[in-house]
Amino acid sequence: MSDGRDNDPRGSHESRRDKRRALANEHRLVALGEAVDRRGGVTRKTRQKRPHHLRRNLIITSIVIAGLIVGLLGGGYLYANWRFSQITKINVTSELPQLTGKPFNILEVGSDSRAGLTGAVASQTGASSGSVSGQRSDVVKVMHVDPQTGTISILSIPRDTMTTLLANQSLYGKFNRINVNFNNGPSLLAQTITANFGITITHTIVVSFSGLINAAVALGGVYLDFPYPAKDAYSGLKITHAGCQLVNGFEALAVARSRHYEWFENGVWNFDVTSDFGRIDRQNAFLRSMIDRAKRLYNPLTINNFLSKIPQGISLDSNFTLTELIELAVKFHNLNPANMLTYTLPTVSGQNASLGDVLYVQEPEAQQMLVNVFGSTLVTPTNPPPNTALQTPLPPVVTTTTSTTTTTIVSTSAKKHTKTTVVPTTTTTAPTEGQQFFDPVPCNP
Repeated sequence: MSDGRDNDPRGSHESRRDKRRALANEHRLVALGEAVDRRGGVTRKTRQKRPHHLRRNLIITSIVIAGLIVGLLGGGYLYANWRFSQITKINVTSELPQLTGKPFNILEVGSDSRAGLTGAVASQTGASSGSVSGQRSDVVKVMHVDPQTGTISILSIPRDTMTTLLANQSLYGKFNRINVNFNNGPSLLAQTITANFGITITHTIVVSFSGLINAAVALGGVYLDFPYPAKDAYSGLKITHAGCQLVNGFEALAVARSRHYEWFENGVWNFDVTSDFGRIDRQNAFLRSMIDRAKRLYNPLTINNFLSKIPQGISLDSNFTLTELIELAVKFHNLNPANMLTYTLPTVSGQNASLGDVLYVQEPEAQQMLVNVFGSTLVTPTNPPPNTALQTPLPPVVTTTTSTTTTTIVSTSAKKHTKTTVVPTTTTTAPTEGQQFFDPVPCNP
């Protein structure tokens, strides 16, 4: 249907009506932003007036997708509530209620579902051929939100991590990779994480391939600095030149999916053998860039465009309310994405007779990390993950300390590769895991 810009012109009466609607939306954005400032106790400094100055008048909130996703809630409350109602809601059992002011955890699932993809994107991801069916959790992250300290930490669980299954044992056996649990939906995955690792879940966010693409497009893309040209024949990534550049649409998905990453240095294509661990690092860089990009957008029309696209391919648990999102936005709207702590669960590679290359949880390093990241929200596991001998002992007793240790992560690639990561033992002074020198990092043009 024509929008009136390139085809038949609309009447002057309709044009005036559209302008009034746009102006009304902008006024609602300003009013809601002022209400948020008052609620958060923000004192506005007197500055030279600018006709469209909205810098402190927007609500910034995180709706993380695998996916991560960062969303901007703008407009009047009724308008924002209408947009929020368009997001698909899912029923996730066993979630714990959120206690006011207390730390809580959000399960973030990046689904490999191809639903909603068309054209070249569908062909590139295998959706059009039907070669990929069902859904798996290619990305499993748990965001720990602490309103008291104003900090956010994210733990990534590699998709090949062996877990003790709570269901479908006739199909997958007693032990299997964590990502098979998502084929039945997020409830079983959330329950499995709590049973295996003692990580309680309060909210859940699921993002499909189309959800990540839509979010990136709605933001106008994100900026990443590639030290070298890069490619991934499996994800479709093609970065032809080095430098800070805009990554948008399918290319954004290709970056987030890339675990067969190659970079071009000194006339030679080099292969990143860290596989899923490298992908986790690149996803964290992408997430930081997305948050930074969202915080720089102040145009009401851009925000409206983002809100209109964010429901497509993104699902929230039915317990997540708009009020909770707004409260998070008020608390964390000044969050510096560079200060967001990211961790990867320590594992060791191993062989399974029926599954091939897999990862086993490495103890006591893993439990030390869980205690440091999740603190009082951690509970005793009921079904611990198996070790390399396929035994399921309870995790060792550890306490939070102030020192740091070093752990070695080994990928499941045929080419064995070690990656040294500083494992923090406090959640306040811990450095984040480092990027490889060839990986992209957030940048500003």
